[in-house]
Amino acid sequence: QVQLVESGGDLVKAGRSLTLSCVASGIVFSMNVMGWYRQGPGKERELVARITGGGSIDYADSVKGRFTISRDSDKSTIYLQMTSLKPEDTALYFCNAVLLQKSHDPNLGSWGQGTQVTVSS
Repeated sequence: QVQLVESGGDLVKAGRSLTLSCVASGIVFSMNVMGWYRQGPGKERELVARITGGGSIDYADSVKGRFTISRDSDKSTIYLQMTSLKPEDTALYFCNAVLLQKSHDPNLGSWGQGTQVTVSS
């Protein structure tokens, strides 16, 4: 049974930093593309960043230079370091795990429950 457990969400002021964590179980961590997605109020879920087992990384243009995704294979955990946070970063942040061969559609993988990030101006 796949489990993805996110943590680290908080209410912070604009310009501050925050780090999210996602611990995975029930998957072969190295075979999965691990990603962070977010859904803001009244918006659709969107990709924030994702990282393959080999370390290849994609970022949304809106977070490039501010967010950093990383993975710790020993802990089956991914992180999202967020700096220079903006009010528009306010969203429910979800962790996703999907096999590399299915990574064209994250809905073919598994989702966590989400962790709320709220950035005040």
